[in-house]
Parts: sequence; C-alpha cells; structure tokens
Amino acid sequence: MGAPLPADEQHVEGIDRAGVTDWMATEVPQAKPPLTFELIAGGRSNLTYRVTDQAGQSFALRRPPVSHVLPTAHDMKREYTVISALGGTGVPVPVALGLCTDPAVNGAPFYVMSFVEGHILRDAQAAAELSEASRSHAGDSLIDTLAALHAVDVDTIGLGDFARRDGYIERQLKRWHGQFSQSTVDGVRGPAVIDQVHELLASRIPEQQGVSIVHGDYRLDNTVLDDAGTVQAILDWEICTLGDPLADLGLLLVYWAEPDDRDQALLGVAPTALPGFSRRSDLLARYADITGRDVSQIAYYRAFGFWKLGCILQGVHVRYAGGAAAGDRSGVEQFAAHVGRLGERALAEVESL
Repeated sequence: MGAPLPADEQHVEGIDRAGVTDWMATEVPQAKPPLTFELIAGGRSNLTYRVTDQAGQSFALRRPPVSHVLPTAHDMKREYTVISALGGTGVPVPVALGLCTDPAVNGAPFYVMSFVEGHILRDAQAAAELSEASRSHAGDSLIDTLAALHAVDVDTIGLGDFARRDGYIERQLKRWHGQFSQSTVDGVRGPAVIDQVHELLASRIPEQQGVSIVHGDYRLDNTVLDDAGTVQAILDWEICTLGDPLADLGLLLVYWAEPDDRDQALLGVAPTALPGFSRRSDLLARYADITGRDVSQIAYYRAFGFWKLGCILQGVHVRYAGGAAAGDRSGVEQFAAHVGRLGERALAEVESL
C-alpha cells in the first residue's frame, strides 16, 4: 500500500473541501485555511464534523445525511436559528458562526458553530471517565439546564413565530407517523404496533401546560459536560420546535436507563446505568420542584417518547439499508427488531394510563 494522503488532502464524505474552505474564509473570517475535516462518530442523523484550521482552532460543522433525506427533515436553518436566538439567554449552546443555504457549496445546506470541548457520554466507557460525584451532578445539571430552556420567553428572544404554539402533541403525532409511513424497506412498512400506539396516543392527549422551546431529543449524550458534570452546551437541535415542555422531560426519562432495567431504549450499555447517576424519580422530582409543573401524567409523555424514538429509528434503519454510509453504523442490523420493541414499550406505557 502507498503512503496515506496528508490530512488536508484526504476525502471526507459529506464535505466538498474546496467549496467549504472558500465559504468559511469569507463567512467565518476567524478560521484560517488550510482546513482539515473529521467526521465525529456518534451521529445517527445530521452529521457533525470537527474543522481544524492552520492555527489549531476548532469549529463544528453540521450538515444533513448524505442520502435518503425525508421532506421537512434535517433543516439546517432551523438549528442555526435556535442556537443563534439562545446565545444570550444563559442556556448553554455553541456560538453560531455562519449558515450556508446554497447547496452548490457543499451539496446541501450546512452551518458552522464554535466547538465546545468536554465530555459527551455516549456509552458506559465514556461515562466511566467521570467520577461518581460528577455523574451524580450531571443528572442535576441536565435537569437544571432543561428547566432553564423551558423558562425562556420565546417572544423576548425573537422565536415567537418560530412554530405553532398549540397542539404540540397532535402535530408531533402527525409528523412522526407520516415519516414512519414513508420509511419503508422494499415497500414494507415498519411494525404494526407503531400504528396501534399512534391511535391510542391520539385519543388520550393531555392538556398542554404552557409553551416553551422543545428541544425534541434532549438526552445526556446530546450535551457536552465538563469534568464536574456540568452541562457546557446542548447539541443537536434538528427537531426543535415550540410546544409542550413535558415532551422533553418524558423523552429524557425514556433514555435514562437504570442498573436494574431489563430493556433499555437505546442499544448498547447506557451510560446512566453506571454507579453515581440519579434515578429517574429524582430527575422527575427535581424538574417538578424547579418548574412547578404538574408531572402526574408523565407516563403519557414516556409512551410518546418510546413511540417517537421508534419512528425515528425506523427512518435511520431505512437510510442505512439504502446505503447511507456516513455516521455511526453500530448496531444497524438490530434496528428493525428494536423498532418493534420500542413500540411494545410505548404500548405498555400508554395502556397503563
């Protein structure tokens, strides 16, 4: 084999090196070419790259998947608008540096933001790098940060017209069921339990408690933590909207596995199963205490979270089945069966109401 190409000459899927470099030289003047690009592992949807300039400065670039993008999904302007608006609120987000909506530059819209250094706890191995005290604090910080996000006045920061405010769950049920129905492999739909749960959820929607920014995928590994376990930045805003804040809390509790859980929402060993992390009941109580919201119907929002996660994973499964290569491919062969298990978990939760 010949010698490997220098880093600045290697091909990185999803990046037009010349186009992005020229754009950043103009739109992100603090970046000093030549630039190198590295796909950051872990993404199942939008792709994130670390961009390093000749001075050693790092930036983060986000773009949609390289194939099988469903209509209305992966809106780069949406993400950029939200983190730009939140920049002065105290809610920890990266600094928005530039948005490119011209697909001629890189084949698809993308944006660039500051690169926030720290820990992203995607698995138990990453979580083990923190002390038990830091893991305990991480749960508190995650809830405190979520409560702060939900307390932001959307009108004050210019997001009053960002999305509809009412009927959040109805809108979400329609959106995700529609995308689930479109996500077929060789014309075959996903498991029927997803359709069954959709009907049950639609018939039992709780009254929405106020209006907030809803992240839509709020979980431990969509944040960056410092060594003490304090949230430094919330990441992955691709499905953010306005609506019912308890949807974020319910989904966080879906993701938050405990040591004695028999079936976890995500494949692999969940980081929160390690010693030191809070229990779900502790997270729920802390959120209720800070916000004053009624959390008595959280089982509905957990059911909705399991169901939505099943719809999303069906879409990821279809993208990879269709040949999408960039991003995290671990566990792909288990996706189809796991969508069914998530549907069954959602069914059990909604039937317990």
